[in-house]
Amino acid sequence: MAFPYMEAVVGFMILMYIFESYLDLRQHTALKLPKLPKTLEGVISQEKFEKSRAYSIDKSNFHIFHEFVSILMESAILYYGVLPWFWKKSGSFLVTAGLNAENEILRTLSFLVGVMFWSQITDLPFSLYLNFVIEARHGFNKQTIWLFFRDMIKGIVLSIVIGPPIVAAIIVIVQKGGPYLAIYLWGFMFVLSLVMMTIYPVLIAPLFNKFTPLPDGELRLKIEKLASSLQFPLKKLFVVDGSTRSSHSNAYMYGFFKNKRIVLYDTLIQQCKDEEEIVAVIAHELGHWKLNHTMFTFVAVQILSFSQFGGYTLVRNSHDLFQSFGFDTQPVLIGLILFQHTVMPLQRVVSFALNLVSRAFEFQADAFAKSLGYSTPLRAALVKLQEENLSAMNTDPWYSAYHYSHPPLVERLAAIDEPDKKTD
Repeated sequence: MAFPYMEAVVGFMILMYIFESYLDLRQHTALKLPKLPKTLEGVISQEKFEKSRAYSIDKSNFHIFHEFVSILMESAILYYGVLPWFWKKSGSFLVTAGLNAENEILRTLSFLVGVMFWSQITDLPFSLYLNFVIEARHGFNKQTIWLFFRDMIKGIVLSIVIGPPIVAAIIVIVQKGGPYLAIYLWGFMFVLSLVMMTIYPVLIAPLFNKFTPLPDGELRLKIEKLASSLQFPLKKLFVVDGSTRSSHSNAYMYGFFKNKRIVLYDTLIQQCKDEEEIVAVIAHELGHWKLNHTMFTFVAVQILSFSQFGGYTLVRNSHDLFQSFGFDTQPVLIGLILFQHTVMPLQRVVSFALNLVSRAFEFQADAFAKSLGYSTPLRAALVKLQEENLSAMNTDPWYSAYHYSHPPLVERLAAIDEPDKKTD
């Protein structure tokens, strides 16, 4: 008797939904607490706390409803054979268009067009409500409806331009890979990731946002001096117009080897009037670079990627796997999709482990910024960003441990203050 892969996958999805819903309810209860955590009393104003509380509860309600709809749809798609139905329809479409339905590359692309169209239709109401109701209600959404749809169209066009060559290459590699398939797949995805990391900030990101050099002045001098003192090979320093879409703030760095760039959101500059606070945020980000966190993450992702491709090579010819999900044939892309569903339990464990590592890295980057003398401005910046972004002040420890890649503000402030207390 064949193993019931589909029933097992759907069953696990439902069990995980129940578990994560329990965590969501714990977090929702924490968000409704009427008082600030003791650590934040006198640090966060009551007015900001009330706004943060209202915003967090609105997002929590939306998330709970969205997850409920998602699990219903995903379970139904798998249980009622929607994927094999899409696959058959993609072949019928090619025949109607006068194309060869037996060509796996063409059929896969036809299938992906249908899936993309379906996902855009089903995701659109949620995206519109999140941006133009919840985010707008709390003063974060700055984009017009035209800009929203323009971004969506640009994303679709990019998928149409970039997607087919990548899909075709993967199919050819799987068909020709033989016993070294896992190595070939990993090698292709490794090169592709390097190419995308190179061209995304230069060619793709500017399609959606405007990047301008940070003007000359004290802030630029301080950041350049900090980078130089750490031997960080800073080549360009940009400001991105994040305020055209949202008033949330951020900062990040990117680039290979001796060609590093730092990007500041204009909202970060607007929110942190004290330049030392902005420099402290950059010191934290440079801490990730100096402590090799970025390299560790990249290597870890490559190891996991190779492991997954190795697992895929073991099951890609499993007729029972495809048949369990309603497929009579064994297309390459479908095999990858089904494999991702079957290894979902392991992926959850790995994701949780990576979150724990990420949280540890955040504490280390904070400690690095403190070692450079930015303890006070870093603390002030974290508080200000928490206030301005209306981030959750009260968090459930179970929910936080499972979902958050960054520690809650209370924990970060406690870690920043701890060395000072020891030296008193």
